[in-house]
Amino acid sequence: MSQFINPFNQHDPDRYHIWEMLVKRDIEAFIKNDWEGVASDFIEEGFMGIDARSSINPDSWNLLFSNLESYRQFWLDQAANFTGTDWEDDPEKKLYEATTLRDIDISEDSALIHKKFDGAIRKKNGRTELLNWQTLYRCRKINGKWKIAGFIGFLPHPMGYDPIHLPPVELPDKASQHVTAGPYSPVLKLNPGQLVVISGQAAINPAGETIGDTIEEQTKLTLENCRKQLESAGSSLNEVFKVNVYLKDIGDWPRFNVIYKDYFTEPLPVRTAVQTGLLDKFLVEIELWAIKK
Repeated sequence: MSQFINPFNQHDPDRYHIWEMLVKRDIEAFIKNDWEGVASDFIEEGFMGIDARSSINPDSWNLLFSNLESYRQFWLDQAANFTGTDWEDDPEKKLYEATTLRDIDISEDSALIHKKFDGAIRKKNGRTELLNWQTLYRCRKINGKWKIAGFIGFLPHPMGYDPIHLPPVELPDKASQHVTAGPYSPVLKLNPGQLVVISGQAAINPAGETIGDTIEEQTKLTLENCRKQLESAGSSLNEVFKVNVYLKDIGDWPRFNVIYKDYFTEPLPVRTAVQTGLLDKFLVEIELWAIKK
């Protein structure tokens, strides 16, 4: 279906209006940072929002929103951050493309709605914001209008993820590296599937050729290679918490930082930098530690 068209028709008015509320109205208000556009869609009395923390284990879930006001403030903060981001992609289009809402269970004046997100939005700085979770909404029909009574959000998508039965170390299916790579993995998911570690990346293309003669050129391509490896494991530069930098000449440090700072936002990852001998014509090599979003 088109990302802007309600999959339900007027012959199924309950599901039609629920989709309008939880997809169309929600997206339109969010990208405008306009809480008033959705305020009337909530039941204030008894409202409760649960954060599943990307886990299938209910023991790790917590009561993040004990009332509607706490959720309203969270929503406004998230919307302000979203609208303040310089996107390369059309954010409204990408939110629609990432959203699936087809499963709606209705019993009299109560409904359980399954809303899934699976997509990504590119930023102007080359980084990517991943959209990958699902939410279960509890809704009630009051005076002929469907409203949100509460939800369990940030559930993993798909729900089949089970950390107990995953191997402690795993090579992502989409992992790849240049043809001259030695006997090592380019990226691994660890502990189990939540920690991502990538091997040292450099300014090298898939054919094994070193690209760039300046520290600026090599830093940019090296960080782009880091980003690709992280994305293959379901992570991104946004989730990096530790960076190790190896420079052929420590005198390049100030020029390196000019490029580096455009790839990371607050809170900045912890970082170590050293001068060392590097292979081939490399001027810089970078390895990263990140979490899986």
